[in-house]
Amino acid sequence: MTSSFHFSLLFFSLLSLSPALAKASFHPHALLLPVQKDPSTLLYVTQLNLGTPLASEKLTLDLGGQFLWVDCEKGYSSTTYRPARCGSAKCSLAGADTCLECFSTSRPGCSNNTCELFPENTVISAATNGDLGSDVVSIQSTNGFNLGGIVYVPHFLFVCAPKFLLKAIHRTGVVFFGPGPYHFLLNTDASTPLIYTPLLLNPTSTVAVAGYSKPTTSSNYFIGVTSIQINQITVPNINASLLSIDHEGNGGTKISTVTPYTVLQTSIYTAVTKFFQNQLSGIPTVAATTPFKLCYNVTNFLGTRVEYNVLLIDLVLQNATVTWPIFGANSMVQVSDEVTCLGFVDGGLNPRTSIVIGGHQIEDNLLEFDLSASRLGFTSSLLFRETFQWHGP
Repeated sequence: MTSSFHFSLLFFSLLSLSPALAKASFHPHALLLPVQKDPSTLLYVTQLNLGTPLASEKLTLDLGGQFLWVDCEKGYSSTTYRPARCGSAKCSLAGADTCLECFSTSRPGCSNNTCELFPENTVISAATNGDLGSDVVSIQSTNGFNLGGIVYVPHFLFVCAPKFLLKAIHRTGVVFFGPGPYHFLLNTDASTPLIYTPLLLNPTSTVAVAGYSKPTTSSNYFIGVTSIQINQITVPNINASLLSIDHEGNGGTKISTVTPYTVLQTSIYTAVTKFFQNQLSGIPTVAATTPFKLCYNVTNFLGTRVEYNVLLIDLVLQNATVTWPIFGANSMVQVSDEVTCLGFVDGGLNPRTSIVIGGHQIEDNLLEFDLSASRLGFTSSLLFRETFQWHGP
């Protein structure tokens, strides 16, 4: 797998991306997956061709997942599937150090002397065990301007999970693997310029279900939000200690593609919504619409290229000059023809993570996860640049 992970979120079964994207039939500049937003679950879904013969697998993009896993109970059939035997190099690569035995007919997801991993459905906070295997996968390549050839990866690692773990699982976009450029409409390279902030390590696993994972660092991507500004004024009464990750792995800010809207710890949510409302004191509110609490009549806000002419919200990062601006298209959610709401959700008094930046707030932004440099590069809303779809065939 390349050392940089790039994707543009407009956008996504279940998938977390595997570390085994290694050998291909040629050396492409970059790879991409098309992504869509499921209108019922608000999850971001993509499709991957897997096995021999190749079959399309519908997958969910989960930034916090540790590895790819699929439902093998539905009749997964492939002549190139190979279980990862205990003690093998494949098991070491995946970080698997325990074994599974199966006492029924051998098949993908049920083979003896196979290494064990623990897939998690972060949507419903459920986890179980599954066995590790590998198979061929095909994925589209790109040179950043147009589609290229198909890449075949012969030994792509994934975990077979039972069907029950899939429980609860169209706007289009793409996921890129590899460096830019990423040219969209008007021949605009969406990857320049980027603002960078460090990716932070949470020293404690944030797996939702205890007992299914040995102690390890979190697989989620955290960044360092130090304060929040509305209308370029710092929101008062935010407990700064909640914005840091403590020694038990609590607090801080992570980015999630399985959380539809940004979730804030209760005291942070109260401070933000109260300050936002005070800054718009001349505009009356309307009845709340679950899960949102602060709502307005849409006629109060003139439409712009970024949809709503409302107050700018900035997440202030490592210093006052590095901010993640959230414009109206990302801060507001239109819930009916007449009503739009501030698109943030109350996460309760004691959530594991104080701020979870959700899908609605990162749509129409390009996020570049540069793992070799441990940094996140991001744009402001691409709606300003009219890059509404990828410039390709």
